[in-house]
Amino acid sequence: MAQRLAQAHPTAIEGLVALASSPFLDDRGSFLNAFRREDLAPWWGDRPVHQINVSRTERIGALRGLHVQRGVTPEAKLVRCLRGRVFDVALDGRQGSPTRGQWLALELSAEAGNAWLIPEGCLHGFQVLEAGSELLYVHSAPYRPADQVGVVWNDPDLGIAWPLPVVDLSPRDQQLPRLADL
Repeated sequence: MAQRLAQAHPTAIEGLVALASSPFLDDRGSFLNAFRREDLAPWWGDRPVHQINVSRTERIGALRGLHVQRGVTPEAKLVRCLRGRVFDVALDGRQGSPTRGQWLALELSAEAGNAWLIPEGCLHGFQVLEAGSELLYVHSAPYRPADQVGVVWNDPDLGIAWPLPVVDLSPRDQQLPRLADL
């Protein structure tokens, strides 16, 4: 019954990979391998899995991000939508990267079964396109609040084209710096 990873699409941002999976479907419903080390080995490598989180965001237009964990515990993460749809953004924030300041977006949805593999040093954020959207995160490092940094969602130097008017932005996310100040 288990299906294999259907396709991996490396992007112009080094280490950022869009993943397309095909769930197994039958008259009872569906089954999807959300994370399978052997399928992801070319991209996940030998990174450990330190924690798996699920977030739920209720309101259409709500925005979370842009965040990254750096410092002594930089993390890579695999992000997959379990319910609903989101406009998901990965931004290269790595010093010295030829693509620093470039971003890519992917609509993640439960129906599509797709995901991002976001490497260390790349920021992540998303906007909810369907009420009650849930995301699954697989993290390669333990959460350390002191290592968490971010970039403001509307940094004019980035020009991220969020598809909807922004609602429900946290006070913390409203106060984040521009990428140039990070």
